[in-house]
Amino acid sequence: MSICFRWVSNLSSSTTETLSTCKTYGSLPLKPPLFSSIFHLPPRPRFQLLIRATAAMETDQSAVTSTTANSTNPPMKLLFVEMGVGYDQHGQDITSAAMRACRDAISSNSIPAFRRGSIPGVSFEQMKLLIKLGVPHSLQHSLDIERVKSVFPYGKILNVEVVDGGLVCSSGVYVEEMGDKNDDCYIVNAAVYVGY
Repeated sequence: MSICFRWVSNLSSSTTETLSTCKTYGSLPLKPPLFSSIFHLPPRPRFQLLIRATAAMETDQSAVTSTTANSTNPPMKLLFVEMGVGYDQHGQDITSAAMRACRDAISSNSIPAFRRGSIPGVSFEQMKLLIKLGVPHSLQHSLDIERVKSVFPYGKILNVEVVDGGLVCSSGVYVEEMGDKNDDCYIVNAAVYVGY
């Protein structure tokens, strides 16, 4: 039995591209194929420029190092970025949401390279962190940065940057017994830059 697939792509209003493939299976029972033999796919996107991930990573790293470099903090060599989201559904505490976002960012990662000496010439004590928090603008004044910093068990925190972001939405319920003032849910996004 042979099964054939044919793809037809419309490249423009007057040009189409057809791709097909067939495979013969000698031991399959003789039953009608489960799939239609013709698939019409939407036109493939055409890209004008090649995008290289390394170039973007270098740009991001240079942006991170330039914002932290000064006389007391030399530039940080970025190793990776951890991202997380935190919510406070009851009690309307933006700091709790920010702490949960930071815990979410670091909770699924292990960094043995700093402890085991995998990076030549770099010790555990040289680990540096930059924290960027997306917090709703109207709540930024009530964010307790020191409580947020307490989430990180190790690493020198060079900076905590707070930018407009996150979200205030309805949790759908107001529970006075849980400290709710209203039904607002606070959402914070966190990016944790780890390097040395």
